[in-house]
Amino acid sequence: TMATAQLFEEPFDADEYIERLAWRTPGGGSKGGAEAFDPKRLLEEFVNHIEELKQLDEIIQRKVEKLEQQCHREAKEFAHKVQDLQRSNQIQEAADIIQKLHLIAQELPFDRFADVKAKIASKYHDLERQLIQEFTSAQRRGEIGRMREVAAVLLHFKGYAHCVDVYIKQCQEGAFMCNDVFQDTASLCQRVSKQVGEVFCSPETVMAKLIQSIFENKLHAHVKEKLDEARQSDVEQYLINLYDLYSRTTLLTAQLIEFNLGTDKQTFLSKLTKNIFSSYLESYIDMERQYLQNRSAMILQRFYDSKHHQKRPVGTGSIQELKERIRQRTNLPLGPSIETHGETFLSQVVVVNLLQETRHAFERCHKLSDPADLPKNAFSIFLLLVEHLCVDYIDYALEIGLSAIPSADAKNANLYFLDVVQQANTIFHLFDKQFNDNLMPLISSSPKLTECLHKKKEVIEQMEVKLDTGIDRTLNCMVGQMKHILATEQKKTDFKPEDENNVMIQYTTACAKVCAYVRQQVERVRKSMDGKNVDTVLTELGVRFHRLIHEHLQQYSYSSMGGMLAICDVAEYRRCAKDFRVPLVLQLFDTLHALCNLLVVAPDNLKQVCSGEQLTNLDRNLLHAFVQLRVDYRSSRLGRHFS
Repeated sequence: TMATAQLFEEPFDADEYIERLAWRTPGGGSKGGAEAFDPKRLLEEFVNHIEELKQLDEIIQRKVEKLEQQCHREAKEFAHKVQDLQRSNQIQEAADIIQKLHLIAQELPFDRFADVKAKIASKYHDLERQLIQEFTSAQRRGEIGRMREVAAVLLHFKGYAHCVDVYIKQCQEGAFMCNDVFQDTASLCQRVSKQVGEVFCSPETVMAKLIQSIFENKLHAHVKEKLDEARQSDVEQYLINLYDLYSRTTLLTAQLIEFNLGTDKQTFLSKLTKNIFSSYLESYIDMERQYLQNRSAMILQRFYDSKHHQKRPVGTGSIQELKERIRQRTNLPLGPSIETHGETFLSQVVVVNLLQETRHAFERCHKLSDPADLPKNAFSIFLLLVEHLCVDYIDYALEIGLSAIPSADAKNANLYFLDVVQQANTIFHLFDKQFNDNLMPLISSSPKLTECLHKKKEVIEQMEVKLDTGIDRTLNCMVGQMKHILATEQKKTDFKPEDENNVMIQYTTACAKVCAYVRQQVERVRKSMDGKNVDTVLTELGVRFHRLIHEHLQQYSYSSMGGMLAICDVAEYRRCAKDFRVPLVLQLFDTLHALCNLLVVAPDNLKQVCSGEQLTNLDRNLLHAFVQLRVDYRSSRLGRHFS
């Protein structure tokens, strides 16, 4: 039988074991049994069995050693664990004891217990220092549980605040690696927020302290570095940086307000922001205005330099004074007429530059002004825009444009003032758009609104007076040119041909040239004006055009063929009047056309024609005046028919 470990199971009896072994061996039983007793065979069996037992002993021995090693190792680990637990407990116990002793020591009289008090204090500080070191190490290892334990013990010590400071300092190590301090701050707070809740029993205080530390150190230093140097060397860059930094800080506080920071988060964050920016914000509007003043002046100066133009002094004063000057028909500005060679002194590029600078100023003003000062600050920026764009630029161009308008009797004059009108109109629209888009939202709910609207109305009225004056003088020039064409081209014989039978019935050269000129001017007016202004100016031009032709026709006497030619001319003038697209102007020429019929109608039909639809309401003297232009008027018959 093979030797196995099972044979040795308890309870074990050696005699019984050998007896059982002998009995199982053939010829080995003591009684002999069926076979005769064979001692040799039995000995052989015993020797083999002893070998097997030796091998079994070795196997079992190896197993025992292995188990002993495992047991030893586990015992050692267990001892460590116990030691750790004891130590942490000992700290907590020691902390508890020293904390109580420290409180008791406060009550002891100093003279008798100075020594004891000193020992307790020393032990208290040692333990406190050990705990803070333990917390620091646990934070470095990222052991949240251990940090929480130590923080809980330290809570009753004076050094608890120091523990929080250590935590805040270590949090920030390596947190500001990329170039964006705002992004880094948001990410850090996001990361730390969860951990703070797991480690400290009042996480909102710790979060608030962390944010305060970042604002007072990292953020403040960043802002200072970006602003202090630029403030001296480059005001534009300074204002851009200030706007950018302040915007990004307020954006950051909007993100941070989501965290648990205690009760009045808004006030807390506003105060931190104010502490960083207050010194810059106090002087902001003065620097903004100074910059805008210099920048706008420079844009204008650069423009006039590019035109090689030296600015002239121009008339100033209130609208009343301006209207008075115009009423007295003095030249405007006072001084000789000048030649501008078609230069309007208005450029959209300059206007866009001025408006863009002002728009940036309004944006900064909106963000950086104290809400109470916002309307006042925005108004002061608007006044600078009025000064540079409206007064120094547009108004000046209008003055120069006015002084360049030739006198009404100048021949073939270039009428550049309409170009000035066209550009001024475009600029007005841009100015108005900025007023509505950028200024109105900043002042709409404040008393400054009335002041702004009044200022805008005043400055536009002032410019409109000059535009109206210029347009009036330009129309005079146009009429002057028509007069000149008629005086040069119209012959007396046009309406009293020498050979009545040999005449082409068509409009005269003078009429053709006047109409060509008028059509050109109507186009120019359409191009220069917009909206209702087109109709207003064309109505005025049409009325003056009609008056001129009406008076012109009354300077000639007409044969019956000449009357036909005059009707041809007036028909052509009437066709030209259609281009005005103004009903009144067309009506005037319709009436003139009807009046010209009086030049050709048979004497017997005069009464009938005069009481016709178009002439019945006219002054009899006017009708008479036209009839008197007929060559045959002298014959008594005609006068008799008319009376």
